[in-house]
Amino acid sequence: MANPKYYGLILAGGRGTRFWPQSRRRHPKQVLNVAGERSLIQATVDRLAPIIPPERIWILTNDFVRDEIVRQLPEVPKKQIIAEPKQRNTAPAIGLAAHILQSIDPDAVMGVFPSDHVIAKPKRYLQWVRRAFQAAQKGHVTVLGLTPRWAETGYGYIEFPEGALAGEISEVRKFREKPDLKTARKYVAAGRFFWNAGMFFWRADVLLENLRLHLPKTATLLASLPAFGSRNFAAQLARTFPLCEDISIDYAVLERAAKVTGIACDEIGWNDVGSWNAVYELLPRDADRNASRSELIASDSTGNYIDAGKKKLVALLGVKDLIVIDTPDALLIADRSQAQRVGDIVKRLEKDRRENLY
Repeated sequence: MANPKYYGLILAGGRGTRFWPQSRRRHPKQVLNVAGERSLIQATVDRLAPIIPPERIWILTNDFVRDEIVRQLPEVPKKQIIAEPKQRNTAPAIGLAAHILQSIDPDAVMGVFPSDHVIAKPKRYLQWVRRAFQAAQKGHVTVLGLTPRWAETGYGYIEFPEGALAGEISEVRKFREKPDLKTARKYVAAGRFFWNAGMFFWRADVLLENLRLHLPKTATLLASLPAFGSRNFAAQLARTFPLCEDISIDYAVLERAAKVTGIACDEIGWNDVGSWNAVYELLPRDADRNASRSELIASDSTGNYIDAGKKKLVALLGVKDLIVIDTPDALLIADRSQAQRVGDIVKRLEKDRRENLY
């Protein structure tokens, strides 16, 4: 039975620019079904349901995408899908949710989850989520560390003590920034460094106390808000929230807190789906390593990822390692090795004020 004190906060304000041209301001990565029949945010809510039912899910997003999230998640109360007046990074967003939850339930325990990840082993994952909630209910600030599958330079790492056991609550020694390749290899070889996937757990009052200690300006601003649901809450939020500091929860709290505990998780099939190449790696591939979400004819072509919609036939001849994404108003053709640079196209469109295309 789900603990009625457990609440979930899903952060869904990102743009997902590396998923252009499918990802746009009003239809970003988290509301796309890039790796299944359900969108990434729908899959997140589905996955958490055995522990946190939809009526205890809260979502922070932005004005551009809120209506689409409301449409996709009718099971989540509409009032609990909140558009931030201005993007101010994760510390103010999480602080806002903690302020609201504590006013509703003084014993609220929060889990913070990204909206756009894939987890292939949800039952195993929920074992660690339950354990993290139990630790947080006792007053711990708790994080999940994920077993690194390769020497990744694009993720931060959580350092655990030597000999920390998988699944056990251990004190975190240090949070490590994104390393260079040489350092990442050392981390993996050491066996005590785990990926930081941005999943955090704490009592709402514990988080607010940490904000008062380490981010007093933002804590004071959030404390000035009226009760959630009051007539002037939205107007006061619109005036107050943009004044909060633009800082992540990692820098604001986790790296400054007196004691942070964590769980070193074993393999749960986690993927942050950070680019079209990551989607390619998730999907089944044919004998020539082509993956497609469209009908495909391929001749002398290997290692390609194709998405041109369900109704279009795509023919490939003599090409390899391409990404081809076709939408009604834009077409992306890129080398798979350049997938991380797709966001640069969005920056150029923004610079050229092509608002209809981003």
